[in-house]
Order: sequence, then structure tokens, then C-alpha cells
Amino acid sequence: MSVEQPLWRALTAYRVLTMLYAVALFASAHRHFVRPEVAVGYLAVLMVWTLATVRRVSDARSCTRGFLGVDLTVAVVGILLTPLADSAARIHAGGPTLPSIWTAGSVLAFAVKGGWRWAAFASTLVAAANLVERGAPTRDTVHNVILVWVAAIAIGYVVEVARASERTLARALEIEAATRERERLARDIHDGVLQVLAMIRRRAADGATGGGADTAELVRLAGEQESALRALISRGLPGPRDAHRREDVPDGGPEPGGEQSDGPLDLRALLARHATGPRIALAEPGTPVELPGHTARELAAAVGAALDNVRAHAGEDARAWILLEDEPAQVIVTVRDDGPGIPAGRLQAAESEGRLGVAQSIRGRLRDLGGTAELFSVPGQGAEVEMRVPKT
Repeated sequence: MSVEQPLWRALTAYRVLTMLYAVALFASAHRHFVRPEVAVGYLAVLMVWTLATVRRVSDARSCTRGFLGVDLTVAVVGILLTPLADSAARIHAGGPTLPSIWTAGSVLAFAVKGGWRWAAFASTLVAAANLVERGAPTRDTVHNVILVWVAAIAIGYVVEVARASERTLARALEIEAATRERERLARDIHDGVLQVLAMIRRRAADGATGGGADTAELVRLAGEQESALRALISRGLPGPRDAHRREDVPDGGPEPGGEQSDGPLDLRALLARHATGPRIALAEPGTPVELPGHTARELAAAVGAALDNVRAHAGEDARAWILLEDEPAQVIVTVRDDGPGIPAGRLQAAESEGRLGVAQSIRGRLRDLGGTAELFSVPGQGAEVEMRVPKT
């Protein structure tokens, strides 16, 4: 877990520094020890153990339960050996144990590895060893025991909270990624299969007046498949654990005659493909309007979706105008038509029916690009879609 890594690094440094501190304490008072050879032997073991296990406390995976058990044993044994090495007078006067504050490192390792319950277990054993070493509970001993016990449990609790927060964040990022994948797939389906099915249904319906059974069946099947796909993209696309990004199909779908790369593309050339026929006019600057490849393709696809809506709802005879504006910090593309406009509440109703041309193919695309899409419509006076995309 990334949130724990700084704690493991700090614990590694703490163990080395406190080991040196324990050696320095003994060196400064070795004349007062009744059996200095016991202290020298234990401190030699402590130094070798600490330096040999530096990597074992570098992360949670290396710091196993077996290692923690041995590490705590080294600390407890050092506390219990203190009466054999040091004088009774120094012990009763509050002298330090052989491992001194190095013992807290073992307890903190339990806290970081297993949380507050493990910390409570380890600190309780250390507290019992300190009471045995003193022979009787004194104010200083009780004070130190409670301090270590409370600090270890608090750190263990903080680690558990940090782990839970990190899992929540990871889950939120997973859901966000799945949502974006769902919206991208919905756009692909809407701009491809749904548009074709809707066109087949309309044209077959226009030719069904002759009473042909095959044509009527085609109308029925196209309508059923269109409805099923709209229901799929509005409710049933992959969830967080089922969504996998397609690496073999670039975002936005293939562009005829163009390469799928992130290199800069001239947006004018992409928009010119939509301005075919006498009823769609394109007004553009005289100089190239370059955007990153993915951004340019997605913006051009959003313009195509807007023109599809014009043909579907304003009629084949409606006129449309595409205005491209190149500003210093952003690019603005406006699509306007002279159709009947959009009735109030129609967009919300269409989205609830699974018709996501505006919600996903236009607004969804612009949102993913860091831009915005605004729609303006006056009944009887046509509709206008203004799309803004930042250049960076």
C-alpha cells in the first residue's frame, strides 16, 4: 500500500538510530555494570540483527509474522537480561534497559503491519517484560508502559484508517474508469450501429407502403434491434470489474483516410468531411487549426453527431452551418441549423429512452476532452450547439 511506505522507511531509520543509541548508552556507563560481558554479548546480537534485517522492515510483504515474532523476542529478551548485566541500584534508580528505546521499534512494526490489535498485543508483552525487569511497578515504569501502549495503538489505528481510505479511493477510481469506458462504448454504438439501424428502419418504412412482407419484416427487426441496443447502452454496459479498455481500437473510431495517432491534426480537414453537399456549409480560418490527434478526432466526431441529429430531427432538407473559431487558448466549433428547434424537455426524455446523441456523443465527448458543449434552441428557429475545447 503506497500510504504505508513512508511509515516503513521511517521505521527502518528508527531501528538503526535507536540501536546506535543503545550502544552509546552502554558505552557511557559500562563501568557501573556488574556483568558487562552479558551486555556486550546482547548488544552485539542486537547490532547484527538490526543491520541484517534492514530490508525486512522496508515493506509489509517482507515483514512477515515470523520475523515480527523473532524481532519482539529479541526486544523482550534484552529487557529481561538487564537485571543480570546491570546493577540493582541503577535499575531501581530508573536506568535504561539494554535495548532501551529500540524496543518501541518492534512494537511499531506490529502496529504498521497489523493495525491496532497487533500493536496492543506487542505492547502488552513489552509492558509485562518491563514490569518483571523492575521487580515492582514504579511511577516511571508505568508511565513509559502506558506511553508505548497508547502510541502503538494510535499508530495502528491510523494505519487501518489510511488503508481503508486508500481502498475507497482505489474503488472510486475504478468506478470512474468503468464509467468513462461505458460512455465511450455508448458513443461508439450510437455513432455506428444505432445510426445505421435507424436509417434502415426509416428507409424501409418509406418503402413498406407497397405491402412487401420482406420489407415489413425488415422494419420490425431493425426497430427491435435499435431498441435493444439503446437499452443496452443506457443500462447494461460493463460494470467496474468487467470494463477493459480496448487497445486494438483507438478512441473515437477510425477516421477515413486518416491515421490514428496523437500527433497534431488540422481540424479543418476533419470537419471538411462533414461539409458535403449543398445543405452543409463550413466557415473556417485561413490557417491550420491544429489539435492533438485524439482531441481533433473526438471533436470532429461530436460535430458529426450534431449533424446526425440535424438530419434525423430537422429533416433531410434542413440546412446546417459549421463555424470553426481558433482562439489563443481554445477552439470553438458551432453547429447551427434552420430546423424547427428542440421542444422543451425533449433532451431529458430522449436520454431516458436511451437516445444518447446529445448526452454522450456530444456532451460526453467534450467533457472527456476537458471542454464544454452548450445547446441553444428556440422553437421554430432551429438549434445551435457550441463546443469549446482547450488547446492544452
